[in-house]
Amino acid sequence: MSGSIPFYQKHHRHYDRGYRSRETESAISQYQQSSSTYSSHSSKSTKGIRAATYTGLGEGGASPLPKRAKPTYLAMDKENQIIGYVVPIFRGSHEFQSGLSDTEEARAKESAGYLARCDLFASGVESERIEHKSHRTVMRESAERISLSKRIHENEEYHKRLNEDSLMHTPEFVIKPRSHTVWEKQCVRLHCTISGWPEPRVVWYKNNVSIDPMAKPGKYKVESSYSVHSLEINKCDFDDTAQYRVSAMNSKGETSAFASVVVKRFKGDVDDSLPSPRLPPCLEYGVKFETHIVEKFGVSFGREGETLSFGCSVIIYPSLQRFQPEIEWYRDDKLLVQSKWVQMHWSGDRATLTLSHLNKEDEGLYTLRVITKSGFETHSAYVFVRDADAEVAGAPGAPLDVQSLDANKDYVIVTWKQPAVDGGSPILGYFVDRCEVGMTHWFQCNDTPVKFARFPVTGLVEGRSYVFRVRAVNKAGMSHPSRVSEPVAAMDPADRTRKGTSAPWTGQIIVTEEEPVEGVVPGRPRDLSVIEATKNYVVLSWKPPGDKGHEGVMYYVEKCVSGTDSWQRVNTEIPVKSPRFALFDLAEGKSYRFRVRCCNSAGVGEPSEPTEATTVGDKLDIPSAPGRVVPTRNTDTSVVVSWEASRAAKELVGYYIESSIAGRNTWEPCNNKPVKGTRFICHGLTTEESYVFRVRAVNAAGISDFSQESEAIKVKAAIGGGILHASPTPPYGITVLECVRDSMVLAWKQPTFIGGADITGYFIDYREVIGGVPGKWHEANIKSVSERAYRVSELKENMLYQFQVRAANMAGVGIPSLPSETFKCEEWTIAVPGPPHDLQVQEVRKDSLVLLWKAPVYQGRDPVNGYYIDIKEAEADFEMWRGVNEKATNKTFMKIKDLKEGESYVFRVRAQNKAGVGKASDPTEPVEAVTKPGTAEIVVNVDDDGVISLNFECSNLTADSKFVWSKNYKEMTEPERMTLETKGSKSKAIFKTPSEEDLGIYSCFVTHTDGASASYTLSEETLKELLKISHDHKFPIIPLKTELAVELLEKGRVRFWLQAEKISANGKIEYVFNDNVIHQGEKYKMNFDKNTGVIEMFMESLGKEDEGTFTFQLQDGKATNQSSLVLIGDVFKQLQKESEFQKKEWIRKQGPHFVEYLGYEVTPECCVRLKCKVANMKKDSVALWYKDGREIKVNEKLDFSEGVLTLEITQISKKDAGIYEVVLKDDRGKDTSTLNLTDQGFKDLMNQVFSVIANSSTQLKIQSTEEGIRLYTFVSYYNDELHVTWHHKDAAIAFTERIKSGVVGEQLWLQISEPTEKDKGKYAIEFFDGKGGLRRTVELAGQAFDDAFAEFQRLKAAAIAERNRARVAGGLPDVVTIQEGKSLNLTCNIWGDPVPEVTWLKNEREMVSNDHYILKFESGKFASFTITCVNTSDSGKYSILVKNKYGTESGDFTLNVIESMGDFGVVSYLADADGNVIIGPTTPVPTPSPRSVPTTPSPSAPTLTSTPANTNPQNKTRATPTPKNQTPSTERSSTPPAQIPKNQTPGSPTPENQTSETLILSTSNTSTPQPSTPTSDEKSANTSMDNEKITAMLKDSVDNLGLSTLETELVDAMHLTEHEATTSSEPDESTPALETENLENVCETKDD
Repeated sequence: MSGSIPFYQKHHRHYDRGYRSRETESAISQYQQSSSTYSSHSSKSTKGIRAATYTGLGEGGASPLPKRAKPTYLAMDKENQIIGYVVPIFRGSHEFQSGLSDTEEARAKESAGYLARCDLFASGVESERIEHKSHRTVMRESAERISLSKRIHENEEYHKRLNEDSLMHTPEFVIKPRSHTVWEKQCVRLHCTISGWPEPRVVWYKNNVSIDPMAKPGKYKVESSYSVHSLEINKCDFDDTAQYRVSAMNSKGETSAFASVVVKRFKGDVDDSLPSPRLPPCLEYGVKFETHIVEKFGVSFGREGETLSFGCSVIIYPSLQRFQPEIEWYRDDKLLVQSKWVQMHWSGDRATLTLSHLNKEDEGLYTLRVITKSGFETHSAYVFVRDADAEVAGAPGAPLDVQSLDANKDYVIVTWKQPAVDGGSPILGYFVDRCEVGMTHWFQCNDTPVKFARFPVTGLVEGRSYVFRVRAVNKAGMSHPSRVSEPVAAMDPADRTRKGTSAPWTGQIIVTEEEPVEGVVPGRPRDLSVIEATKNYVVLSWKPPGDKGHEGVMYYVEKCVSGTDSWQRVNTEIPVKSPRFALFDLAEGKSYRFRVRCCNSAGVGEPSEPTEATTVGDKLDIPSAPGRVVPTRNTDTSVVVSWEASRAAKELVGYYIESSIAGRNTWEPCNNKPVKGTRFICHGLTTEESYVFRVRAVNAAGISDFSQESEAIKVKAAIGGGILHASPTPPYGITVLECVRDSMVLAWKQPTFIGGADITGYFIDYREVIGGVPGKWHEANIKSVSERAYRVSELKENMLYQFQVRAANMAGVGIPSLPSETFKCEEWTIAVPGPPHDLQVQEVRKDSLVLLWKAPVYQGRDPVNGYYIDIKEAEADFEMWRGVNEKATNKTFMKIKDLKEGESYVFRVRAQNKAGVGKASDPTEPVEAVTKPGTAEIVVNVDDDGVISLNFECSNLTADSKFVWSKNYKEMTEPERMTLETKGSKSKAIFKTPSEEDLGIYSCFVTHTDGASASYTLSEETLKELLKISHDHKFPIIPLKTELAVELLEKGRVRFWLQAEKISANGKIEYVFNDNVIHQGEKYKMNFDKNTGVIEMFMESLGKEDEGTFTFQLQDGKATNQSSLVLIGDVFKQLQKESEFQKKEWIRKQGPHFVEYLGYEVTPECCVRLKCKVANMKKDSVALWYKDGREIKVNEKLDFSEGVLTLEITQISKKDAGIYEVVLKDDRGKDTSTLNLTDQGFKDLMNQVFSVIANSSTQLKIQSTEEGIRLYTFVSYYNDELHVTWHHKDAAIAFTERIKSGVVGEQLWLQISEPTEKDKGKYAIEFFDGKGGLRRTVELAGQAFDDAFAEFQRLKAAAIAERNRARVAGGLPDVVTIQEGKSLNLTCNIWGDPVPEVTWLKNEREMVSNDHYILKFESGKFASFTITCVNTSDSGKYSILVKNKYGTESGDFTLNVIESMGDFGVVSYLADADGNVIIGPTTPVPTPSPRSVPTTPSPSAPTLTSTPANTNPQNKTRATPTPKNQTPSTERSSTPPAQIPKNQTPGSPTPENQTSETLILSTSNTSTPQPSTPTSDEKSANTSMDNEKITAMLKDSVDNLGLSTLETELVDAMHLTEHEATTSSEPDESTPALETENLENVCETKDD
């Protein structure tokens, strides 16, 4: 009977036979036997009780309850799913059967239950029945009732003792699983004991992933025996290191327990001889089977297309014919089944596996499993399948593992894996072929190769079955086709499930449908989505509508480009039947939306909701290259290769490993089928040869780049060898950070050498030290810890402990560190915090570095509120520690500055809280302050898309180097606000949405380098600037050098143009006029110079219709810009007018024309030069100059070689004003240029002249004169029109008699007569040039004034002295020749104030007046000298000496006495004041009128004796005047006349003591010095007077003497010669006229 199985197992899926393993069935059978034994025993002992009970019930008249349906004890929900169990109180009746029939048993059970219920719950009703019964009956029933109650109670107590879990409760762990640490290739078993009711369901997990023993047969074995549960892991490898969880669950709840398994690895692998745990033998009919696998197969190599067989001999003891073992073969832990590719054979003692027609899918780890009732034995070895020789040299290998997925009515997705061998050139893509089952013709599905290893095949016929294959192609050719896929039927998945998986080899599958009924238009499809998108196709998936009617539906697919609402039907001809569809021929990079409509015979339904915009392109990226590759020795022909997985690889298929003999660079694949792990044993290598390895990752998108090559390794057995230092060296510096009663927190320093790969974690061991004797080491952690700090728990208080630490990497666990110091486990009670730990140094520069640390584990009485950093030189004593920061910092990092370059330092950190400063941390290792070569800093960058990023480049990367980014020195593993990218030696941190949340210090540290690191502080000001730049880059504008402008060309052509500062050759230009795009044509000519960025548009002329706005619109990528020019109204009219003018100008320039019209310039010499520039001249071209319409004759010949015509005007004045014109003409035409130099034009010209004059002026200078102080400046040229203004103390000077200005030559002066203190100050002369003018200044004050005034006083005194000194004013000749016997009378003028003393000398001896020498001095003016009756003894030198207090002067003459020549008559020869000979009557000359008297008094001419003239006359007059400064010789302004002394009147009479009968002849070369320079008027007067005198005397002499004509001419010649000699020194304009008059007078006299 089925009662042997508990009721709670009958309906539970876990105990259904279909889910039982052989071990479980064996346990259940044993349980059933034990249950049957117990049941029979129980029925015998309770038989009487049941019978009695039945009888009692019948006598009591209590009829049994009517028969009901068999009750169920399962709790069900609405969907009939089991959610729990209902356990009845009286369930024990099933276990006390006495052999009764089912009906009797049921009645007895119901009766017993009825009585119990009546007794326990319905005592009131029973009391009413007892009243009608006899006393005996009542007593008997009462006794039976008591006896029955007692029996029931005893039975319940018995079962409670038998099964303590009778009451429902949650599962509990009686014994939890224990963690284990094992070596590789050992087995481990985890045990636990669980109680709970109902009996819980137990599931095992590895790293929270449930373990399915059937998925990896032989790897895991799960057993449950009563309440004991176990998990066995066979042949552990490094990947089995994980956290395992066992979960127990029933209807009351769930609970879990954890255990860790750590698989350790030697430097070499563990020897196979290491013992592995064996299951205890399971006895079957008392027989224990022992299985031995001998003649094992080893690593095998085959080639595609070959047949490979291998196997093992199996010895089973004892050998029982009827108990044969089960033989199972596995490939990569997947059970193999018999097929045309795989044949398995068992001969009774040998298991053989034959692989016919090898393909790369057959490569893998093959495992033979021999199963007996006592357990199983396994053996594994790897089979390698190499590519067959290609049909075309260089063709790639064949793809592999072709599968059909997601099959539907008319399409299926085919997937495959890329081959490891590409033939030497990249694979261009793949071709997918299909073949109908039962046919032999293959049809190619895609016209162009696809690179994605997945392809939707459409156009299938519903109900037919297909197989597929794939071929790879590169530039060399096509590969062999892959192995064909398993057949797949093109049918609805629901139909496939309903019809079952009948063999599709029969060809077409017939699908029947029900008779159609009246059609209903179907509704909208549901849940439309894009399930796959590549650059070649997009796959849509949806669910059929809910209201589709009774007939089937088909579908139309529609698409539309994002941003538009234009829907286009894709499958216009034939609707699809499957709720899947693949769309091809989409434009890569464009975004699309999709929707689907249903249709049937009733019509087409409404469209579904459209999908989100989907961009056509590969959503799956090719994986990144794997990380560091580490080879380790294994055997003489194999090497274990480990590597770091590809980062962030999606849908990873596996890895391909390649090897090459070191130095040859000839790579061979180690595997032709991708492996999913990160560790692989490469076989078939040559012993003692050195190899290097590299790895590539594979997914559907393609194959990644190769990893870095590994280090070279020599192939030989690992025993006694292995890579030196492949695992890390020991850590060191173990310290205690915190200590409580039962635990300690340890810290240590990283190993100095991490080995062949990065450190993955640390293992800590501890041991007790009792009486100084160390005990046994114990593991403190089963799972490695990544931090360099760990809390060791479950220690004993007040015990002494030592610790050691081991580091692990992918190569294995290193040797342990030296034992630490002995630490006592006692609770710390100090108030201050413990020491910080894990000090690190980054960003080392020549004068700074950054120190990082971690907070102390022990906080003290209060939380830590700051840190102090100490520093000292590495070689300094302990006392040299000094603080870095005076104020505590609350951060766990600090930048330390002001370091000395080249010095080594050590640092330590102390923490503080409210109680004080705690113990200092361990010091760092010495750090040298030096900037290493190649050190780079973080650079902030804003790219063209406006993305802000921090960039760091490291030049000394290694294969294991990684960039570690931190914010405020906290590592950013997966930052929400940033994206981290690393390519080669460059890494960048990209801001997603920069804001104030991103402010802080960003640092980057590169591992496996010599400390390459840098930081960048992002401040608020920097962020604002970056955001501005980012905005400019996001919305770029093409920079313009010039905005749109317009210019006119020759012939009046109009050019619109602008120049872009930067634009690429792909730039596009649109020309817009009044919002309408214009194009190249007859009216508009466009040009775009991509080299210079100049954009032009030309128009021949402008018409009225061209008035408006012109716009150039520029686009270069996403950068845009535009520039507009508005030509409306007066602006347009002016431009149009100018265009017409330019056109006329072009016509004008066809003949001789002006390039530059007539203009003028003023030279530095103040010459005005009129000039113009001409062109297009010929030889016969002429140029004519006109002024005011009258032609100007130009002397010089015109020369057009330089094309410039000039006309110079020197000393320009008002008379040069006028209109000047130049006319060019020849046979081709003429051109005219006019310059108006009248009115304002002439004023402008003169202002320019004045400007040149002003600029040529010298600085004002100071000069002292006898009248006062003179200020003057010189100019290069003076013009009478020049207007100047003198200023004193910035005020214009009002001129008076005392202050005057004037011009002498090119000198402009200001005369200050008799200066006073008021005349001090700043003087300026201002030149007016019509503009700002020019001012020259001088400071007449202070020492300058004093010096000038002193010099004025000196000159004034000298002038007075010069005017008043004694002098001989005139009258004495140089030589006097006289006849003997004649009388000589000489008279001269004397000047002096006071009246000088007069002395005559002869031959330097003073003379005394007597009868012969008569000396007179009359009126203080006239001194006369008379010799009566001259004789020869009177010859000699005579002198007159005049003297007063101001000076002395003398006059000399020589007297020659000759023999007498007879008397010619009475003639007088007089000499005037200038020494001129005067011939006149003997009577004195009448006194002229005052108007004709010269300013300087002249004495009367002396009477001379007529003698031959002396040929060597000399001026004998001597004077000793008072020195004086000479003033400028010529002046244009009048000066005050010299004062005449009071004692002399003008025109004094000549002395009358002349000898009337004596002829006197006198000659003189020079005139006697005068007290002052005579003026021109004075000269005219003197000359006039002299001429009159001479003419009169000549006439008288001629008349009296009767001279011949010759003699008369001689006299005239003597007169003229003497006159010219006296007047040559002072030329005057009136001299020629006077000479002419004298000559005329002389001629008249001669005629007379």
